[in-house]
Amino acid sequence: MQITRQADYAVRAVLHLARTGDQRTATSMIAEEQHIPPSFLAKIISQLSIAGLLHTSRGARGGVTLAREAKDITLLEVIEAIDGPIQLNECVGDNGICSFDDSCPLRPVWCDAQEELVGRLKGTNFADMIAKNTATV
Repeated sequence: MQITRQADYAVRAVLHLARTGDQRTATSMIAEEQHIPPSFLAKIISQLSIAGLLHTSRGARGGVTLAREAKDITLLEVIEAIDGPIQLNECVGDNGICSFDDSCPLRPVWCDAQEELVGRLKGTNFADMIAKNTATV
């Protein structure tokens, strides 16, 4: 399983904004510093704004800020805002589609793996990532 490039860019953009705190940041600066194509970033910023993760403002003093504190935004929220709900296999969803139904020995493995992954992403917020990064530098 691999997240999309768009989700990776979204995570990097939110991490960049988390490092700047309350300061409005131009999308052009984020694009340049995070090596994200500007037109692609515009679409990502729009999706994150619709999801309630970012605030955007236009004009000379415009820019982008986090809609909530970095400690209140999880890695899972950002990834799912871009890629939708994480699902390792189609049988893991609420309407699990599998011709073997509950007799499949693989389904519990997929379900456990998904639960661990989602739990880890949900338990990881941007303030913690910044704190861990600065502690090792």
